[in-house]
Amino acid sequence: MTLKRPRSRDELCYPFIYETSSLCDFEVATDELCSHIGAIITLLPEKSRDISRDLEQLQPLIYHLNGSIRGRLAIDEADLKWLLARYHNYQQAIAGKIDGFVLPRGPQPSPQLHLARSAAKKAIRLMVRIDKEGIEVPDILHRFCNLLCNFFFVVALCLNQQAGFIERPFVSKSYGRAHE
Repeated sequence: MTLKRPRSRDELCYPFIYETSSLCDFEVATDELCSHIGAIITLLPEKSRDISRDLEQLQPLIYHLNGSIRGRLAIDEADLKWLLARYHNYQQAIAGKIDGFVLPRGPQPSPQLHLARSAAKKAIRLMVRIDKEGIEVPDILHRFCNLLCNFFFVVALCLNQQAGFIERPFVSKSYGRAHE
């Protein structure tokens, strides 16, 4: 049976929801990512105004990312440079304290930031599929999304550090040097 698009707009959540291409999946994934950011903003402690401002600026950029494949490219080098500068700011705050990957945990909203990081990875994977389906994906979009992943990671670590949470490093048994 083939699902049919409802006749009533009231019964249609998104005009492209019945497409079978990965493009619609990308748009749904970036919508979810934007929702994660909205939830994180509401959970931030009052002392984290800088993070809140950054996420408030980032949230509309996620919706611009969302439409930048089907519609006009709405992410530019200035957006990428801004995000890179903010990433470096938070990276500096944790410099020398974390080396490698940690288990995704901590007080709220750090786990939600790790979920946003994972959602950004899903968006990247969908861009890979979209590209393989023959739809052009502007280079800046996957660069922006990769940077988003790293940004969410360091912001989670910064918040954990502010809260006095001790990170638990993760050492893979699958990759790197074999452990004896």
